[in-house]
Amino acid sequence: MAQDADALLRKVKKFNKVVIRLQKMGIALGPHYLITTKGRRTGQTRIAAIGVIPIAGQRYIFQAYPKAAWVANVRAAQTVTLSRGRRSSEVRLVELPVEERRPILHDHIANSHARVGNLFVTTGLVDDPTPQGVADAADRIAVFRIEAA
Repeated sequence: MAQDADALLRKVKKFNKVVIRLQKMGIALGPHYLITTKGRRTGQTRIAAIGVIPIAGQRYIFQAYPKAAWVANVRAAQTVTLSRGRRSSEVRLVELPVEERRPILHDHIANSHARVGNLFVTTGLVDDPTPQGVADAADRIAVFRIEAA
């Protein structure tokens, strides 16, 4: 499983570089946005490609990999910049408490392609790719709600 996760992470990093390059040229791709934060230790600008998922009238960002650097940087920041194509805005990302994550994670997996649940398994965040299995792992998956800054 660790080899699968490592191979997937390498592919995702390559894909993210393409997404970042396209976004900087003004081309939006799927649900992908760029999140710009200050590095929590260096203070340098950090950019990552992330998916923004609408659920029940709100927009959310989900951690897909353990120890994702963007998660730690968001936790340390007051605000971040979300960009899509040529549009960008400063927003606050509010991390949901574990109990609030469960129904959001359940809905996300229930309304997504099966590969989304399988991604969480491959990366080692969950053991069961079902909506309930992912919801049960809410303590291992950061979920952020996007709010106006």
